[in-house]
Amino acid sequence: MFDLPTETAKQRRAYSKFVKYLKGQGFLMFQESIYMKLSINESASKGVMAAVKQNLPPDGFVAVLTITENQFAGIEILLGDFQTDVVHDDSRVVEL
Repeated sequence: MFDLPTETAKQRRAYSKFVKYLKGQGFLMFQESIYMKLSINESASKGVMAAVKQNLPPDGFVAVLTITENQFAGIEILLGDFQTDVVHDDSRVVEL
């Protein structure tokens, strides 16, 4: 999850570059400024973390929260009347 400044053209470029990097590495947007990626084990997770650290933007705030697959499966998504394309089932494969 991150909060990056976008006040100047340079900051907007850094923001865009960081988001493009995340998407290129297989991260999926969970919510605006919150991206997620499944790692097969703790070692792979540490490798992902090291790569993200190497691609940090110069300004702003980036935080990483590591949770297990079971913890992630326990997330309850509460929605009102807002329409979204978020998948609300527990299947592992989603075909679009």
